[in-house]
Formats: sequence, structure tokens, C-alpha cells
Amino acid sequence: MHLWTCYRNPFNLLLTVLGIVSYSTEDLFAAGVIALMVGISTLLNFHPGGALDQSGGCAEGDGEQHRHRAAGGERAGESRWLELPIDQLVPGDIIRLSAGDMIPADLRILQARDLFVAQASLTGESLPVEKVARSRDPLQQNPLECDTLCFMGTNVVSGSAQAIVFATGGRTWFGQLAGRVSEQESEPNAFQKGISRVSMLLIRFMLVMAPVVLLINGYTKGDWWEAALFALSVAVGLTPEMLPMIVTSTLARGAVKLSKQKVIVKHLDAIQNFGAMDILCTDKTGTLTQDKIVLENHTDVSGKVCERVLHAAWLNSHYQTGLKNLLDTAVLDGVELDAARGLAERWQKVDEIPFDFERRRMSVVVKEDDAAHQLICKGALQEILNVSTQVRYNGDIVPLDDTMLRRIRRVTDTLNRQGLRVVAVATKYLPAREGDYQRADESDLILEGYIAFLDPPKETTAPALKALKASGITVKILTGDSELVAAKVCHEVGLDAGEVVIGSQIEAMSDDELAALAKRTTLFARLAPLHKERIVTLLKREGHVVGFMGDGINDAPALRAADIGISVDGAVDIAREAADIILLEKSLMVLEEGVIEGRRTFANMLKYIKMTASSNFGNVFSVLVASAFLPFLRCCRCTC
Repeated sequence: MHLWTCYRNPFNLLLTVLGIVSYSTEDLFAAGVIALMVGISTLLNFHPGGALDQSGGCAEGDGEQHRHRAAGGERAGESRWLELPIDQLVPGDIIRLSAGDMIPADLRILQARDLFVAQASLTGESLPVEKVARSRDPLQQNPLECDTLCFMGTNVVSGSAQAIVFATGGRTWFGQLAGRVSEQESEPNAFQKGISRVSMLLIRFMLVMAPVVLLINGYTKGDWWEAALFALSVAVGLTPEMLPMIVTSTLARGAVKLSKQKVIVKHLDAIQNFGAMDILCTDKTGTLTQDKIVLENHTDVSGKVCERVLHAAWLNSHYQTGLKNLLDTAVLDGVELDAARGLAERWQKVDEIPFDFERRRMSVVVKEDDAAHQLICKGALQEILNVSTQVRYNGDIVPLDDTMLRRIRRVTDTLNRQGLRVVAVATKYLPAREGDYQRADESDLILEGYIAFLDPPKETTAPALKALKASGITVKILTGDSELVAAKVCHEVGLDAGEVVIGSQIEAMSDDELAALAKRTTLFARLAPLHKERIVTLLKREGHVVGFMGDGINDAPALRAADIGISVDGAVDIAREAADIILLEKSLMVLEEGVIEGRRTFANMLKYIKMTASSNFGNVFSVLVASAFLPFLRCCRCTC
């Protein structure tokens, strides 16, 4: 922290002026005491601030040492491809992408084969998204949700593609976010504004009292030089010289205590804002939830829990040889170890029909001893329905007719409204045979039921939300995820989501309309990074002390705009740089403990201000009254 930044505050500047005046009147003792107070206050502010910045920097340094190296682009030539460093890519270049590559620039997909891209660094959502050459939703307004665009800073999970570069460097989405964070002016936060108001109140009172004292003593005593010295003494007496030092030392002590509670304070002023915060805006993924996919439900077609469906899904995930995605891992973890061991011993793999994104399903063929083979197919609901002709309903095999299809839709729509991601499971018995199984064998299947997935809430989330509410803090969820998933999570943690506002609605609102809506809305979904920043800014405009908690690149503008930006040790570098406080544990419970400590620190400062102001005013008033009747001595001076 720069020494000048630590020095400049109204009290230090006022004391400096008074010290200069004292020195010019040859009152060297007073000038020395004032200079000592200013110096101690500045150094106390400088040393803890620097140490805390260094602590934050240590956390940030971890990210610097573990950067993944992005694959260089390959530019198409007349008959060959050229491998180029990232900094030599220009708009118009055509590059090739494959699994494991970091996206080196903002791209538009020209050709894609089973391309899935992880956009967690930009959106905060853990599940990869599919990218295609022809958009399935050409009217999509949020660029991050556009399925034909890839962005710098994301990475390819699977598949391959050719794409054309349309933005590089600072013109990319990533670069614009980083630039916006660095360009944002550092506005005074709520604590700095409060200190300034208190300071200016005392200064105005001093500026009124000093001339009054000068005039009264000048006219009554006739010695204007002595009256001027007495007025100066009154001005010094009204000034709480120790206030800057007390404030700084109290904040520094609070920062040390918070560090023991896994909270690293980068800026001392943030501690009071921590305690004064009345609205906390936070992301959903990883904050309210565990940031991992788990198997939430396994049902038959009527929506009843069914172990048969779970076991079939487990065999499918267990025996597939391709790269297991998050859903497969969740299925494998969803079966108890003894049951899984029994299934593996009972059923042996015969063959496999791999997953592809055209079919959006995959199948394994298993057998039990020398019995008939069983094909188990798992995939997107509509794709499974396309190859199914029968349904297992209440233990019987019945045709998949229109009536049954309506029942299926009702059940799956209910699961979707609960924010669950639904995958269908179907089976088919085939005579034992030699040879490979083909896609054509995925026909006339029997729909068994569904497996449903969710990123579950943390166990500490609900108690933490109750504690924050009891502390007078309103929690608002700002997420890039879908409104159904977010509403489901809010319901499970006891947060009343009420009316959900999505990003496309925000685009059409004026600032006044959004400000009014933001005050009464708890859940905002499908948000772009600048939507989050806008909401935080408007809540601040309405007089709230707003905190924002996030860990992704998409959260950086809102972190910078908030009164108190809160990030975590594992966050991306830009988010940590924009934050005022870094949590060593991504938990709202840690946050609630920090709020209590912040309020305790603020209460101690408030006690000192009240005590000092009342004491100084009483002393000055007593001396002022006495001076009207007693002769004034130059050495008589109020030291408060």
C-alpha cells in the first residue's frame, strides 16, 4: 500500500495544518506531539496494509505457478497447417481444436465433431457445454450461451473442431472483462464515506468554534494575538488526535483475528464494510452448492424410486470404455460398494456401442452366465424415446402409446422443474450371438425409467443462511445457471426465491426499474458478468452496503463494484486481485463469523469516537467559559 494513501485522510491533513501553525508560533512541543500522532497513524496503516496485501498476494501467487499452457493456434496454408504462438494469431485465422486444448482467442465454430467446452472460468458452471457449427438457438442474446462461439480462457473437454478467430488479446471477452476491472476507478467505499462524514462534521464544528472564540476573546481581552493562540488551542482540543491511530490499530487487530478464522483481509477498510454489510450477493455454484454432480434420484417411468433403473445405469457407466463424464462418475458413486461388487460379479461385458453427439446416447451389452444378452442404453430422454417401443410400467411391459407418452412427459417435466438433469435408461434382451453390436441394435427398446442429477447444497449452507439472516443480512443469488436449477437449490437451503429474474429481462430494463426490482428480488439467473456488476452498483446506489462473493473471471467486475469484494483462495487471479477479502474456505459459515468480527471492530471504534468527541467538547467548552472570567495565559492549552 502506498505511503501517501495511508497518510491522506481528513484528520491527518487537519493535524498537519495545526502542527504547521503551532510550529510557526514557536510552540515546538505541540508541533512535535502532533507530528508524532500523524506519523504513528500513517505507519500503523502502512505496515498492516502491506502485510495483508502480501498475504493476499501469496494466495494469488499460487495461481501464477500453475497456469496451464494453451495450445498454439494452427493457421491454414495452401496445403498444410502452421503451428503458431498464441500472440501471433490474428482475426481471420482458421485454427484446429482438439481435446485438452485451451482456447487461444475468441472463435466462431466452422466445423465441429462432438465438441464439448468447459466454460467454468467464465460462467462459473462446472458442466461442459456443447459447441456446434449451426446454432440451435440463433436468437440467443447472451454470447456465453451461444453454442457457435468459443471464448479465450476456456478449454476443450472432448471432440474436435475447426474455427475462425474473430477477436484476440484485449478485444476478447476475457480481455474486456480484465480491462474493465483494471479501468474501474476506485470509488470510496461505505467505511471511507462514513469516516469522511464524521471527519467533516468535526472539522465544520471546529471551523465554527475557532472564529467564535477568536472574536469573543479578542473583543473582551483586547489582545488579538493571545486570542488567536487561544482559538488555535481550542481547534486542537476539538480534534481527536488519536482517532486515525486508534482506527488503524483497531482495524489491524481485527484483521489478525480474522486471519485466525480463515479470512485474509487485503485492505483494512474492508473490515468495517464486512460488519456494515446488509446485502450479500453471491454465486450459486461452489458457494451454496458442492460444485460437483451427484445422483439425486432414480425412478421408474411413473416417478417411483426404482433400484432396477439404478443398477442398469451403473452397469452402463461401469462397462463403458470411453472417457467417463461427471454424470457417469455420479452414477458409479451412487451405488453402495457391496451392491456394485455384486453387479460386477454377476454381469459380464459383451460389447459396447460408444457414445456420439449425433445419437446422444451410448449402450453396453452384458450377459449373465450363458444367458441371453442384455443391451442397456442410457442417454437424452428424447433420443431414448426415439428408439423405444415399450415401457416397463408397474412391473408390466406395455406399449409406448400416446397416453403413456403424456404420462412420461408429466413425470420428466416435474423433474426438470425441480432443477434436475434427467437421463433416460432403456434395455433390450437379445439372443446370445458372436460378433459386434451396431447402432441398428438400438431399436425396439424398453424404457425402464430415469436417473436425475443435481449439484447438491453444502451441509453448512442452510445454517449459514439462517445465521446471516439473523444478523440482518439479506442474501441474493446471482448465477449464470438456469432458473430451474437455481430455484431448486434455493428451496433446499431454505431461501425463498420468489420471482426469478433472468438476464434477458435485465437487458430491457432501465436503471430505475432494475434498482426497484433488485431490492425485492432474491434470485437472478442466466446472468452475464456485466449484469452482476450492474445489479451490485444499483443496490449500492439505493444506500445499501453490498458485498459480493465470487471466484470466476465472470465475477471480477461485480467484485470490484461491491463495497466488499469477497473471493476464495482457489479463485482465478483476476477475481482475487479484485477482491478485498479472501476466504481460505469457500463457506458462508466462515463469512458469517467474519461479519461478527467486523461488527465488533466497528463497535470498538464507535465507542472511542463517542467518548473522545464528548470529552473534547466538554473540556473545550469549560475552558471557553472560564476564559471569559479568568486571565488567559499563553501556556494554557486544552490537551484532549
